[in-house]
Amino acid sequence: MEYSTFGRHVAVDTWGVDFDLLNNADYLQTQLVEAAEACGATVLSVQSKQFEPQGATVLVLLSESHLSIHTYPERGFAAIDCYTCGETVDPQLAIDYLVSVLKPEKTFAKKIIRGLGELEVVTPDMQVKELV
Repeated sequence: MEYSTFGRHVAVDTWGVDFDLLNNADYLQTQLVEAAEACGATVLSVQSKQFEPQGATVLVLLSESHLSIHTYPERGFAAIDCYTCGETVDPQLAIDYLVSVLKPEKTFAKKIIRGLGELEVVTPDMQVKELV
């Protein structure tokens, strides 16, 4: 049996997110698991860390790869990324879900096509690009 090495990796920087949302590792963990399920991924495990005085990191290990968020609540900033192997799970759906619940004022995103040779970088179509 031959396996495909094709994968998609979506990275997004979000700005202008509510401090309390970004400073709650438990809330973020719940949202990342829901985002993974929304894109059809299989969650294997979840690790989270609440930092002092603020900030959080959540990593969701997927059968298809990973979904993560790293937050800087004092700046209203979160770095989110999702990488999935294969063609059946779309990481953009997980990213769109997280953007919809975090409601950032601005987002900056890139999608990298992996596993086919030279990396192809594109700007993804996102459901929420900028809220005014």
